[in-house]
Amino acid sequence: MYIDKRIGLTPRLASYVLAQAEPPLPAQQKLIEKTAALGAAAEMQIPHEQAVLLTFLARLTAARVIVEVGTFTGYSAIALAKGLSEGGVVHTHDISEEWSDMATAAWVGAGVSNVIRPHFGPATATLLDLPRDIEVDLAFIDADKTGYIDYWELLVPLVRPGGLILADNALYGGAVAEDAPTGNALAIKQFNRHVRADHRVESVLLTIADGLIIARKRDSLS
Repeated sequence: MYIDKRIGLTPRLASYVLAQAEPPLPAQQKLIEKTAALGAAAEMQIPHEQAVLLTFLARLTAARVIVEVGTFTGYSAIALAKGLSEGGVVHTHDISEEWSDMATAAWVGAGVSNVIRPHFGPATATLLDLPRDIEVDLAFIDADKTGYIDYWELLVPLVRPGGLILADNALYGGAVAEDAPTGNALAIKQFNRHVRADHRVESVLLTIADGLIIARKRDSLS
């Protein structure tokens, strides 16, 4: 018999979970506050416990090359850069330069600006500018939801066997479970189905924050 051990995450329990995470750097905390002041756009910033997970996974994979799609104010780029191996680099892609000054200031404050390479323009184009022989250890997708499948198809060939591909907002507020979602929720539901059917990877969907897909590229595609 299946025993469901899942529990609802109350605000009190969520605070407890957050307290178990490594605290943010002063530069990260400052960026959290500055991003919150942007208003509605602030929802695009990942929560700190997810940032800690990104750092952990980067370290776990001994990542030297990381590619991110969706820079926003630069919080996730800091988290990824913190987990880099010596000599590593984070390539972060965003269609807009609107928040680039804020991101750059935060990277400088966190001491990681020297390992982050920002790229601006549609990621479907800027990802093609990366060297074709590049071996990506970890990729993180957190951008426009309708573009997820396109980004996925560009990134999977670049990721080394055993490398990871992460995708944020995989639950989209729970709307992916609806029978007939629309808009971004439909795009994410289609993306999740696409990942689950992709024989090149093995994957799991975690319920952290708004849902995070973690996929590992198979060592052999035979």
